[in-house]
Amino acid sequence: MSEDAQDVVLIVEDEPSILMVLSDYLKGEGYHVLEAENGAQAFEILARKPHLDLMVTDYRLPGGISGVQIAEPALKLRPELKVIFISGYPQEIIESGSPIARNAPILAKPFDLDTLGDKIQQLLV
Repeated sequence: MSEDAQDVVLIVEDEPSILMVLSDYLKGEGYHVLEAENGAQAFEILARKPHLDLMVTDYRLPGGISGVQIAEPALKLRPELKVIFISGYPQEIIESGSPIARNAPILAKPFDLDTLGDKIQQLLV
């Protein structure tokens, strides 16, 4: 469980069932969860929400935007923001050439929810 129930996590995932499972799991772990189904929604949340601790983002998203393309400007605005990438195609994240992709954890779908929870706890300590 999160030590600080105020930790705010943004999940960016276009598959509704995956978004629901991730959201329910993280809420159960004590996180405040914000949800975005695409890049536009993610950018809206990033623009209006003053505090975010972590973003969990899928790599392939609708509209031709990737999780890396969301994470890069997000980290410019919020250098303290932690990022975890999730994808059925993890090699694409690595091949994106983004410095963020070299440093952020990447979880290949399908992954165990406890593995996600452990990664989040490691990043938010």
